[in-house]
Amino acid sequence: MRRVITYGTFDLLHYGHINLLQRAKALGDYLVVGLSTDEFNWNEKQKKCYFSFEKRKRLLEAVRYVDLVIPEQEWEQKRSDVHEYHIDTFVMGDDWQGKFDYLSEEGCDVVYLPRTPEISTTQIKKDLKS
Repeated sequence: MRRVITYGTFDLLHYGHINLLQRAKALGDYLVVGLSTDEFNWNEKQKKCYFSFEKRKRLLEAVRYVDLVIPEQEWEQKRSDVHEYHIDTFVMGDDWQGKFDYLSEEGCDVVYLPRTPEISTTQIKKDLKS
């Protein structure tokens, strides 16, 4: 069984997120999603989420491509997650290109997928504000 992992905030879940999850799942048999906690989002990314961690987790768990949702609490946990969950492929959006290449040293493939260009949570929030 090939295991894939990806990470994100997944606030205001939209079709760009679904596209990413679907393409990530297509790279293996089992998809683990590291979901940024509210504390991690605020302390490390200076992001305030509309939906709480628990609500975002429930939304992701309802997506058929997702097999397991785990909390992302710090940047450094990715290395240990690769080992703990026996990950074969690490996937992120291409806006992170090169940032996680070091994980290939842990024995997994690192793949950067193109984002869905016309949609983003940031843009949705801006559009709603105006």
